Amino acid sequence: MANKEILMVVEVFSNEKEIEKEIVFQAIESALESATIKRHVNQIKARVAIDRKNGDYKTFRQWDVVDANPQIDGDVEFPTTQVLLEVARFDDPNIQVGDIIEEEIDSVDFGRISAQTAKQVIIHKVREAERKKIVDAYESRVGELVTGIVKRIEKGSVYMDLGGHIEAYIAKEDMIPREPVRIGDRIRGYLKEVRLEARGPQLFVSRTAPELLIALFRLEVPEVGEGMITVMGAARDPGSRAKLAVRSNDPRLDPVGACVGMRGSRVQSVTNELAGERVDIILWNPSEAQFVINAMSPAEIQSIVVDEDKHCMDLAVSSDNLSQAIGRGGQNVRLATQLTGWELNVIDASKAEQNAEVEVGKVKQLFMAQLGVDEDIALILAEVGFNSVEEIAYVPVSEMLEIEGFDESLINELRSRAKDALLISAIADEEKIETAQPAKSLLEIDDMDNDLANSLASHGILTIEDLADQSTYDLLDIAEISEERAGKLIVEARKYLRSSAQAQNE
Repeated sequence: MANKEILMVVEVFSNEKEIEKEIVFQAIESALESATIKRHVNQIKARVAIDRKNGDYKTFRQWDVVDANPQIDGDVEFPTTQVLLEVARFDDPNIQVGDIIEEEIDSVDFGRISAQTAKQVIIHKVREAERKKIVDAYESRVGELVTGIVKRIEKGSVYMDLGGHIEAYIAKEDMIPREPVRIGDRIRGYLKEVRLEARGPQLFVSRTAPELLIALFRLEVPEVGEGMITVMGAARDPGSRAKLAVRSNDPRLDPVGACVGMRGSRVQSVTNELAGERVDIILWNPSEAQFVINAMSPAEIQSIVVDEDKHCMDLAVSSDNLSQAIGRGGQNVRLATQLTGWELNVIDASKAEQNAEVEVGKVKQLFMAQLGVDEDIALILAEVGFNSVEEIAYVPVSEMLEIEGFDESLINELRSRAKDALLISAIADEEKIETAQPAKSLLEIDDMDNDLANSLASHGILTIEDLADQSTYDLLDIAEISEERAGKLIVEARKYLRSSAQAQNE
């Protein structure tokens, strides 16, 4: 009877929960093992094996094979679950430490075991299987849009029902701020992560991720879903404002108009889904500067200064347009920064013009002094973007020929003068270093002598500050001293600077 009952339980659970029969068999084996262990006064180890075809099962008591424990007179620590290696080898000469020996014992009657224990073990196994099944089903869907019904709300976090007894979790920080969400509402989210965990949520969804905005436009705008329009990026201030950069893969198609839709119907659908979040559709441009100008919309940019090294741009706007360019709380420039990847600084155009004039004046004076040119030529060079004598000396002739009024003979003369100026400057710097004298404070450093100080000075290390900035290997390249001495000198210099700083603070 017991075997038929086992097969019946397996069949029922497998069909109702849509899980593999093997998982239910394993759950029943665990329940029988628990019942067997509880039946014994002393703690034992047991294993139950069920025949998958006819439901018959056998129970085995187990012992771990261990070495003798010298702390307890060569015996085993747990006699009910362990056996000495030398004893086990009476029956099996090949057995090793770590192996398990078994002995068949009477089985517990399946019909008489604790129903609650069996039920708990089976349900636990079934839940584990169900959770793994959910993870397997959704792992490949990470990065997709999911839709569900708000099932419950706990301290600002939301649990949404995706159907089929599957829940997804939206943490409070992934919810749109001040969004009015109630139980029973249908909402969408971006599936950002799937994790197999023993308990708690496994599917993690976000309503604030920029990817959600992109997914919604892919859903609402057929041209995006079909690949005729590519979304190049998105930036969001969740629930307030967002920017979406798009480009068309078909020259006949207006990507901005397609995303906005007739009378704004498409962008309005996205806005409604995101709790009223206003979305600006930005036309992407391969030119970084033009893309930034587009991203700063609706503000009008008058001029841009690009710093490639710092990866930032200074954007000049009129005084009347300044507040619009920055946006409330810096929102507009912040979103444009996120969208373009450039650090953007908004400045008043009038001040920018004054700063530019001052800078041009400085560069003009530099060129007049070092190149011996008149004011007109120096001004032209400064206005077209030259900032140093090095640029004039080494910029290609073809680029300088683009300057109106410059011919090849004038350019060659300018380049020759620039190289001469650089050479004179280099000789002057070298002479300055050769004749430089070390600071008096440098000579006061422990283990410093005049010869070493003069050697350091000839390489531009004149002060304690200069010495503190060096590395051990720098000093070894300059002077013939030991690595230990070089390290000690640098440590002493840095210690001196710290003491001086502390004295000033006091």
